[in-house]
Amino acid sequence: MSYLTRPLDQKGMPAGIPYIIGNEAAERFSFYGMRTILVVFMTQYLMGESGVLAPMSEEDAKGWYHLFVSAVYLTPLLGAILADVWLGKYRTILFLSLVYCGGHLALALDDTRLGLAIGLGLIALGAGGIKPCVSAHVGDQFGHTNRALISRTFGWFYMAINVGAFVSTLLTPWLLKNYGPHWAFGVPGVLMALATLMFWMGRNKFVHVPPAGKEFLREALSAHSLRIFGRLLLIYLFIAVFWALFDQTGSSWVLQAQHMDRVLFGVDLLPSQIQALNPLLIIILIPLFSYVIYPLLGRVMVLTPMRKVSMGFVLAAAAFAVSSLAQERIDAGGTPGISWQLLAYVLLTSGEVMVSITALEYSYTQAPRTMKSFIMALFMLSVSLGNIFTSAVNFFIQNEDGSLLLTGAEYFWFFTLLMAVTAVLFALLTPFIKDKTILQVSERAA
Repeated sequence: MSYLTRPLDQKGMPAGIPYIIGNEAAERFSFYGMRTILVVFMTQYLMGESGVLAPMSEEDAKGWYHLFVSAVYLTPLLGAILADVWLGKYRTILFLSLVYCGGHLALALDDTRLGLAIGLGLIALGAGGIKPCVSAHVGDQFGHTNRALISRTFGWFYMAINVGAFVSTLLTPWLLKNYGPHWAFGVPGVLMALATLMFWMGRNKFVHVPPAGKEFLREALSAHSLRIFGRLLLIYLFIAVFWALFDQTGSSWVLQAQHMDRVLFGVDLLPSQIQALNPLLIIILIPLFSYVIYPLLGRVMVLTPMRKVSMGFVLAAAAFAVSSLAQERIDAGGTPGISWQLLAYVLLTSGEVMVSITALEYSYTQAPRTMKSFIMALFMLSVSLGNIFTSAVNFFIQNEDGSLLLTGAEYFWFFTLLMAVTAVLFALLTPFIKDKTILQVSERAA
């Protein structure tokens, strides 16, 4: 059967978008559910080949975990090249989704180190490989006549990610505790199978942009593309600083929460459970920004993508300033309430809406037509770079005698200042960034 290869000239929402959004919600449920319980599984439930409990040490478990996460953010380059050069986005997503399902199956059936290695390897290949392809596939559905809907669609796409993440973060640990690892890994596996089925069901609704083949290399080396690469990579270096702060919600903010009064609305929360605030706030804030805040800001300024990112950087700096003030109270012997982190999460998640969603959309619209997935993969490497920087800082501040160069609130103020300087420099750079929207050519224009 022949598929649509160019977007239609229409003003409404493309017919394939609901299938992509539903697919993304189910896929993110599967990924975050599996990742949420991974360290607990390795340190408490892992079995040896003889069928006897043989858990890892905490150090080994953290090593496996971070190796897995780093692989998830490296394999997007492989998936992008497969999609843009050889298979096209649809076939790449479908093929790697089946690989992804195989990884969940391995984890659900085999609770030994062999099953763990096979499962994580397949999931890293599948989850990472489809990342840039799915987001680029969203943009491929739009032409110039309905381009105004792209921003709102990427917002709903991002919301689907966080709906899946929020539900799975609450449900999967409960499954592990009450029903064991087979069910805890099996349910996310079922959701991934459902995500794959939903994506396949939309095949006749999607725009299937053909792979570029040799044209990919020719366009990649053209002067026009090299200028785009240079501009985007410069922007991604600034965005990497944002991720250096943002991903500390799973590290320094969790450690900080251990020393706070965590009773919120009458519920005594565990330190790691505070992270559920992020996807919950995303669900609330995306409609608020799309329908209220952005229209209001648009009345007083031209709200370009780079201005959104600049404001997001300021909000991230403000969030870490709040956590710095909370840490000062902890250092003085106090026990501040978790409401400090609640405020910080509101600021940081607002920054995420303005930086991450905007950068996703911007990356797609600026990428050459034959390299949409590849550019998305480069954007995702900014996440890896930001985490590498934070890791390097934490190793560097350790002295041989066991003392630290940055302790307590000093550590948080360092990142606050870093983000503030980044925001100022980026604001100064923004007027010089010249962009041009590059969308797929519609059927009529072709």
